[in-house]
Amino acid sequence: MPPPVGPKSVAAGMASSPADSWFYSAGDRPVGPLSAEQLRAAVLAGAVRPETLVCHSTWPQWCPAGQVPGLVPGAPATPPVQSAPAPSCESPPSPTIQIQVDSRDQPRGEPRVRRRKPKLSLATALLLVGTAAVGIASAVALAVVLSRPSTAERDLVRATDGLEKERSRDKTEERPEQPAVKKEADDTDFHPEKFMPGAISAFNRATFEIPAPPTPQGRIDELVFAKWKQLGIEPANQCSDAVFLRRVYLDVIGTLPTVEEARAFLGDTSPDKRSRLIDALLERPEYADFWAMKWSDLLRVKAEFPINLWPNAAQAYHRWIRGAIKDNMPYDKFARELLTSSGSNFRTPQVNFYRALQSKDPKGIARAVALTFMGTRADKWPDERLAGMSAFFVKVGYKPTGEWKEEIVIFDPHKGVAPPPAPEAKPGTKTAVKPKPKPAAPPSPVFPDGTPAEIASDKDPRVVFADWLITPQNPWFTRVMVNRIWCWLQGRGIVHEPDDFRPDNPPSNPELLDWLAEEFARSNYDLKHMYRLVLNSSTYQLSSIPKSTNPQAGLYFASYTVRRLEAEVIIDALNQITGTTESYSSIIPEPYTFIPETRRAIALPDGSISSSFLELFGRPPRDSGLESERNSRVTAAQRLHLLNSSHVRNKLRDGPGMKKLLQEGNSSENLYLAILSRFPAEGEYGGGESLAWTLINSTEFLFRH
Repeated sequence: MPPPVGPKSVAAGMASSPADSWFYSAGDRPVGPLSAEQLRAAVLAGAVRPETLVCHSTWPQWCPAGQVPGLVPGAPATPPVQSAPAPSCESPPSPTIQIQVDSRDQPRGEPRVRRRKPKLSLATALLLVGTAAVGIASAVALAVVLSRPSTAERDLVRATDGLEKERSRDKTEERPEQPAVKKEADDTDFHPEKFMPGAISAFNRATFEIPAPPTPQGRIDELVFAKWKQLGIEPANQCSDAVFLRRVYLDVIGTLPTVEEARAFLGDTSPDKRSRLIDALLERPEYADFWAMKWSDLLRVKAEFPINLWPNAAQAYHRWIRGAIKDNMPYDKFARELLTSSGSNFRTPQVNFYRALQSKDPKGIARAVALTFMGTRADKWPDERLAGMSAFFVKVGYKPTGEWKEEIVIFDPHKGVAPPPAPEAKPGTKTAVKPKPKPAAPPSPVFPDGTPAEIASDKDPRVVFADWLITPQNPWFTRVMVNRIWCWLQGRGIVHEPDDFRPDNPPSNPELLDWLAEEFARSNYDLKHMYRLVLNSSTYQLSSIPKSTNPQAGLYFASYTVRRLEAEVIIDALNQITGTTESYSSIIPEPYTFIPETRRAIALPDGSISSSFLELFGRPPRDSGLESERNSRVTAAQRLHLLNSSHVRNKLRDGPGMKKLLQEGNSSENLYLAILSRFPAEGEYGGGESLAWTLINSTEFLFRH
């Protein structure tokens, strides 16, 4: 049993103990680990009272907060009571967890305690197995707590934000207790103050934002700022250079900056470094890989059931999509080639648009076209409207060849034409031929806006539809595409969801959507031009820390929308940081698909090629083409995998990239630059694999912010 802890040693512990070493009891569970600053903030907020049990990670017992000198104002300083009961949970310092502490944190004059390894009996071994199981369950609970903060922790964050103001007041002035404000947490209820336990004292707003209001930089900002002024919404500050660096790398190329790239950008003092970085990223090969992945989700590039493109066709289709993005093919040409091409699925990859469908009948094709290029869900249309649009695809035919799994998509002028009536029986014959019922006439083609179409019998109706669709006057084509771009970069569409355009789902900023559509048409449908416009705007470069309490602030983009990284981006980031690779495979036995281990996940050509990690972290199945197919919600299984799996642990322990980060220069600085793309803030310390593990499990790493 450790010696009793007296008030003198308690006070010394508060003054010199490392961060994240305090806990307090909230009901039936502990809250922490917390720094001393956070614990004092909890006292000011009323979350910790004199009778509340508190504990330091070096203490053997819990004690009332009023007995800790200097913690509760006005409370008598008495030694902690050895028999103070602990809350109904394990004590914070678990005996099964090895904690590495920097030698600088060891209090002077105190001898180091070395524990010898006892020999284990069978009963002790079984007890340890049970303890390990409890530890795993505790890790899951901790993961859930970190991803969905409790009311007490949110109160603590609010209290710490106001701590500096409280210090400026008269210390003798009594502060009335404020009622807790309850707020329901969701996937976007995220603030940098909650990145890591005990982070409030170490992080400051300068790490994440520039303490100055944003200024408009172009027409986008003028329209967005005008909407804020109209609604009385205060926008967030501009994000810091470190936040912008990480954000734009992830949003444009789906890749983290390297240590060298991060160090060079953060050390650059030129005023135009952000715009120059945007231009450079748009020319990187990863740009084509990342956006080909996005488009492959929408176009259902998948070899196996229920799409059944087959591996050769899926890879040819992906190569064409990537090449079009790399060459910055105008979007109107991109859409026209997908809609009007004919030929082999192996040699004319664009025709796979008509094969990557669960239903290849005319109505199934019409639904896919409406979803992809018009951003609308045609399964909710009236039957006559869907039938009118499906008439443009009645003459799409499919013809097999002698090559295995090859199929030719053709325009069949005879398809969809009613056959001539059967001849009537002649008089005097023994048996009369029973006339067959006349087949129903094919529907007349009608554009989705209700305009009838006149099409010659020898003309491909798909060309007529494409001519109607790809015009600046079309209310769907340009508006849907610029809304997708806005959603991909901002985390939320002006019309949300981006593939759910309908009269009762109006845009949040119609003027902005109209201007973006007009600018897209004026630029000859240049996708990079639109990316560049949005990325250079002050609206995109806002901090993720909101300043407005207006509940509609997020709807009008008053701060950057925080969201979890894609599964492919997470595993690529882990491999880049640790210098390791990943194995991917397809369930289709023939033909065998070989994927080099050096291939990045964002460059995988086929939705059927996957891994258990990608499946766990919500990679879309590519069955429907809906944006919502990708699941970016955080689950306990994901947290547990990052916390406890041998998959991640082996990468951190054996990865050559990790060894290089730890051996060259300042290892702590290297890890922060490699994982979080920023220098460590004041008060952040540590090193080794344990620091890398901590940073990778932080919300700051897992989320765009």
